[in-house]
Amino acid sequence: MKIDRLIGIITILLQQDKVTAPELAARFEVSRRTINRDIEDICKAGIPLVTVQGYGGGISIADGYKIEKSLFTADELQSILAGLKGIDSVSKTSYLASLLEKLSSKENRVAAEGIIGIDLASHYQIPLTRKIGLIKEAILNKHPISFRYYYEKGDCRRTIEPYRLVFKWSSWYVFGYCLDRKAFRLFKLNRLWELSKSDEVFLSREIPLAELNFDRFFAQDTIRLKAVFAESEQYRLIEEYGIECYSVLDEKGLLFEREFVSYDAMREWILSFGDKAEVLEPEKLRDDLRRQAENLLEKYRRT
Repeated sequence: MKIDRLIGIITILLQQDKVTAPELAARFEVSRRTINRDIEDICKAGIPLVTVQGYGGGISIADGYKIEKSLFTADELQSILAGLKGIDSVSKTSYLASLLEKLSSKENRVAAEGIIGIDLASHYQIPLTRKIGLIKEAILNKHPISFRYYYEKGDCRRTIEPYRLVFKWSSWYVFGYCLDRKAFRLFKLNRLWELSKSDEVFLSREIPLAELNFDRFFAQDTIRLKAVFAESEQYRLIEEYGIECYSVLDEKGLLFEREFVSYDAMREWILSFGDKAEVLEPEKLRDDLRRQAENLLEKYRRT
């Protein structure tokens, strides 16, 4: 696109004292005549460019229109580039490459190697990238999206006006106004399939600030879990809940107590430890685990 090329030319000139028309033509894969027209358009836009003919000549921005190349501190640039690397991991296009084109100094390219790595992809990277790309386009152009959504009670078709893509608690979500429920909702992308975008255009709704508090979608009545874990599971407890999440019992066990917002999530988590965990509370969970153990035993006895 021409506007992208014009911005590219300006950013190159901001980073270099002088550049020739043939260099710009090769850089953007266009003719010298196109570059000459671009230079005229940039001048018409109010940015004074100086062209010097002959040996050692070239195109430059007039004095007084330079910006500091050290626009960001090293720490600020590291944080920006680390964030862009994370976005690139779930994007079809590279935002990092685009920024480096605009900040094309040697120092910035060295900073791009970074000391922080962020990967926001999941096991479903290819479909996740496609979903994010389609939803981003729908948000920018105000197109409703429809999809089949799977949840604990089954599945359903939903149509929403999308407003935000949200990464929270290790998962991606789309936030929008659900036309079926007539309310703002948050939908998990890994549960969302058969995604399509309508050609219709919706009028943006005013979103109350309270609706943008996404924590409310995760806040429920809490259930307290009290359980004893084998010492061999110490690393998992620390990894998921921190070094202070348990106390050591004299009889060589780890006493764990914590509030959970979802009973089903708590049960599934405990089950992942097999016989390495014993639930003390709540009693309902003890009964559920006992019934499940009996059902498993009966199933494997038959086989």
